[in-house]
Amino acid sequence: MSEAHHRKKQPVLVRQQLLEVAARLASAQGMTAVTLDAVSAASGVSKGGLLHHFPNKNALLEALFDSLVIRLDSAIEDVMRDDPIPHGRFTRAYLQAVLALRNRSEESKDWAQVTMAMLVEPRLRQRWRDWVRERSEEYIGTDSSANAQIVRLAADGLWLADILGSHEMDERERQSLIAGLIELTLK
Repeated sequence: MSEAHHRKKQPVLVRQQLLEVAARLASAQGMTAVTLDAVSAASGVSKGGLLHHFPNKNALLEALFDSLVIRLDSAIEDVMRDDPIPHGRFTRAYLQAVLALRNRSEESKDWAQVTMAMLVEPRLRQRWRDWVRERSEEYIGTDSSANAQIVRLAADGLWLADILGSHEMDERERQSLIAGLIELTLK
């Protein structure tokens, strides 16, 4: 019998490994490099094992998207937990979580690739729209003002500018802009 037949099955770990490999491939070579064959080869998981977890490339991309959104939600919740002011709390946390991606280079690269994929992949775009709608509904009592909407849209713009490396500004200008956006959430 082969070693695979004696190896203890750990489907949760294998699934996570496959997602990490897909993210690493996307970060290094772009989303077009994320093929089932490439993920299988780079992970050391047979193509059949990969297909057990992800029946096609779209399922793999959606799972990668979901894992990143879970991390974004967690980062937002962490910031919200430390914010004593209910009005605009979610928006401030969203702004800070999105801006923090810039400082976490690996996660930022993962998000950059998934963000670009969202532009061309209708199912990922819909999943993002659903996430935005669900959060908007969840925080309607504290974050439904026009100012909060402006700040979230500005956060998205800063996120895209960071991904593209456009709109260069020095750190003092950036911090001044962020402070102004945070101030808007308090009004």
